[in-house]
Amino acid sequence: MNKEILMVVDAVSHEKGVDKEVIFQALEAALVMATRKRYSEDIAVRVVIDRITGEYESFRVWEVVENEESIEFPHRQVSFSKAQDQSPNTKLGEFIEDPIGSIEFGRIAAQTAKQVIVQKIREAEQAQIFEIYRNQIGKMIVGVVKRTTQGNIILDFGDNTEGIILREEMIPRETVRHGDRLRCYLKDVRGEGRGPQLIVSRVAPELLIELFKLEVPEISENRIEIKGAARDPGVRAKIAVKTNESRIDPIGACVGMRGSRVQAISNELAGERIDIVLWDEDPTRFVINVMAPAEISSIVVDEENHSMDIAVAEENLSQAIGRSGQNIRLATQLTGWSLKVMTEQEAGEIGEAENEALQKLFTDQLNVEKEIAAILVHEGFSSIEEIAYVPEQELLAIDEFDQEIVKDLRGRARDVLLSHSMNGEESQTLQPNQDLLTLEGIDKVLADKFAMVGIFTRDDLAEQAVDDLIEIEGVDREQAARLIMAAREAWFANE
Repeated sequence: MNKEILMVVDAVSHEKGVDKEVIFQALEAALVMATRKRYSEDIAVRVVIDRITGEYESFRVWEVVENEESIEFPHRQVSFSKAQDQSPNTKLGEFIEDPIGSIEFGRIAAQTAKQVIVQKIREAEQAQIFEIYRNQIGKMIVGVVKRTTQGNIILDFGDNTEGIILREEMIPRETVRHGDRLRCYLKDVRGEGRGPQLIVSRVAPELLIELFKLEVPEISENRIEIKGAARDPGVRAKIAVKTNESRIDPIGACVGMRGSRVQAISNELAGERIDIVLWDEDPTRFVINVMAPAEISSIVVDEENHSMDIAVAEENLSQAIGRSGQNIRLATQLTGWSLKVMTEQEAGEIGEAENEALQKLFTDQLNVEKEIAAILVHEGFSSIEEIAYVPEQELLAIDEFDQEIVKDLRGRARDVLLSHSMNGEESQTLQPNQDLLTLEGIDKVLADKFAMVGIFTRDDLAEQAVDDLIEIEGVDREQAARLIMAAREAWFANE
């Protein structure tokens, strides 16, 4: 019988590809169930099979509880005092065991053993499949359409594994038939009673990226890099690419000979039209590429709000926006910038309004003539802080300004900021940034002094000259040089 146990374990393990330990545990569970059936009481049993010899022993198990009053299951629990009579070292909450006669393996109820073994094997197989697919989350997989239910599509991935495409994850108006093979993006894996269920998508931008990796060998070879994708599923998509080798045209490689590569991807996505655009590290140039074929007249960048105002000719407005705002929406998703499209006339009117507001701010706050305010606006100054704290050379570089005018302007601007500060209206920009505070050699007091002269960040400090810093009270030439070099270390590291 012992050899028969080992033979069963070997045979089932090889046939099902399941670890032998799982089969041993299944046999032990079957022996436990068969042993318990010999008793009329509800007892607890443990069976141990020797993994080498195949011999097995059976034990009746008792849980140790505090006293007789604590016993809820008299055939499986024993009081602490009685347990100590049997084993003095027993502790409360532990289990004690009594050997009992083992039943013969050949007399185990065949159906019971079979059910337990099959269930254990099924659980082990499902655990293996779950782990395999869990490691594929974020990748593309292929399934066969099995059925549709309540507008959702059920896919068969083999190995008794099903996946579901929820209605909102399906490409609108895509025709799908029973038996069709679909490529999908794996979003999640859930353990279900009948086996793992895969949550997949046909509309995820990541699916578009995975399809390009499949169709364009240069991408998998890392010669071309995909920087992002945006989709209006089934209608239009944009994907940004860059080359890691100057001799390779990334757009041409992705399009393929006579458009074969991009056409294959479009066919897979129900005819989705795909724009392949060149990525650029300069956000403005990247936006221009993404908005193509619409021609852009001008762009105003607001880095603080991470937005751009895009001006186009009147006749190009509809093309730039796209049908129902599709083009600008995809461009926003792909670039990560908030984009607003307007005509050249609208942009001009907005610009004029902003310039007038700035001029009024400068004339009112600084008490200067309109001509001076207009020059400041024309030169790109947009706040009192800039006038107060930009390097003096920038103001002196303006043709209409001389040393006396610059000194007067900076003095007036600093007086205004000081007045605001005293009235509790201090601007957030007057506070030093954390990266400046953590620089070696700078404490809060010195950082505040730097902020008062327009040095808020490490980059601000790195752009200074020694002569500029020694004008600050308490800073000598040696200290100024040391701090500037420390701030510039990040520049050298990037190079």
